[in-house]
Amino acid sequence: MELSTLTPTLHRNTLASTFVSLSPPLYKLTVPRLITQPRRAKIGIFGKPNFTPIAAISDPHVLQIAETLEDSLTSTSSPTPPLLQKLKDSSSEILLSTPWPSRKDEPFRFTDTSFLKSSQILPIQSPNLQLLSSLAVSGDTDLPILSIVDGYIVNHSSQSSQLLPSGVFVGGLSDLKSQDILKRVSVHMSSFQGDLFWALNGVGTPDVVLIYVPEGCRVETTLHLKHFAVEGSDRESKTLPISNPRVLVMVEKGGEVGIVEEYVGGDGEKCYWTNSVVEVVIGEGGKVTHSYIQNQSLNAAHIKWTWVQQESSSIYKLIEISTGGKLSRHNIHIQQAGPDTVTELSTFHLSVTDQTQDLHSKLVLDHPRGYSQQLHKCIVAHSSGQAVFDGNVQVNRNAQQTNAGQLTRSLLLEPRASVNVKPNLQIIADDVKCSHGAAISDLEEDQLFYLQARGIDIKTARKALVFSFAAEVVSRLPDDSIRKKVEDQIRTLLESTNPKP
Repeated sequence: MELSTLTPTLHRNTLASTFVSLSPPLYKLTVPRLITQPRRAKIGIFGKPNFTPIAAISDPHVLQIAETLEDSLTSTSSPTPPLLQKLKDSSSEILLSTPWPSRKDEPFRFTDTSFLKSSQILPIQSPNLQLLSSLAVSGDTDLPILSIVDGYIVNHSSQSSQLLPSGVFVGGLSDLKSQDILKRVSVHMSSFQGDLFWALNGVGTPDVVLIYVPEGCRVETTLHLKHFAVEGSDRESKTLPISNPRVLVMVEKGGEVGIVEEYVGGDGEKCYWTNSVVEVVIGEGGKVTHSYIQNQSLNAAHIKWTWVQQESSSIYKLIEISTGGKLSRHNIHIQQAGPDTVTELSTFHLSVTDQTQDLHSKLVLDHPRGYSQQLHKCIVAHSSGQAVFDGNVQVNRNAQQTNAGQLTRSLLLEPRASVNVKPNLQIIADDVKCSHGAAISDLEEDQLFYLQARGIDIKTARKALVFSFAAEVVSRLPDDSIRKKVEDQIRTLLESTNPKP
């Protein structure tokens, strides 16, 4: 088999039939028009102070947001570290030729970002610690916590530094003094280029949270990064405060670490935009267990990038629970950069209002004996809610003896709830074991009948079946206290939907 491309596209609405297309996706080819734009007399996104014309494919709206982000950070008195400046410069170059995405672009075909574009974007210049006092900074678990408020590091638990092994660094990149670690970080800084939101984060992040695990070091204690969103606006104001938290995880050869990344904040009514990036670099034989929990305001926008590079014999496990945000989009890009690499992705999304829960993932396998398993599950419990899944597994010619599986299952609890899924495999290697599947439905009548036949009323039966659908992913969270908190949160959200009898 020289080439096999299978990209089924499914759309399910309970008032209509299910349509399945096995044809490859359509790609729109456009020839951009070069425009001549004068440089502005300031340092930053427009370059050095001069008025020499430049040719660029520029989106004025994007450049305005980038300039606003840049101005908000240059007003601070502290100098920018060289590596952080390198990140900002490379991100600025991307924004010069990156337009705002529209529904005509294939990656955003089912994801509407127009309310972001129509809002007045206001960068958060410093954390509001007075508002933070209403939230529990110390958290409700026994895990060491690094608190990040609106993208700014404000609290580093003293308990964590006492429990961490020698050589492990957890803190801001601007606080890093080790030249050896700085050299290692510089190799991977700006090595990957994402989309518009990736670049906006690079321009607007005040600092990079660095987690560094030296060679052969096993961190027994799970590291808990808790992101608080405290700034917000009312829905009628048309303003949108934006934060740009960024995290870099570097695990050297044979190192191991577990990370809990949690996003909370807002009273359920506040509007804000969290634009987050996480980069993970795992050395040979290393292991990272990554728990990602998103429970932000139901009127907020949460856009996140996760980029992972795995060397040979390394292991990366992601368990994702996303229940918050009016618009929640997670972009995952994983590169298996060596043989015998293991990747496991487990995600659960819940939409209980007019939310959009979106997951776009890409896994690239270039070496022999790679292993990957992806499970995506979502529940849409509102007539105006929707979920989106676009999962791509690319098995290149040298990735022989690969074992890759992908499964997406969606549960629609209201007649007009919708989900758009596109699991797809692109296979060039000819000695592989690859599979994928998709299922979209309401609760099965025979399952309800089974419980009713044993004396369980219909309302209780539905609650039990819906929660058990989510429990398959939630049970994979490695920390007991986090898992219990997530279970309670999901139960509360499901009960608020008043499921039909």
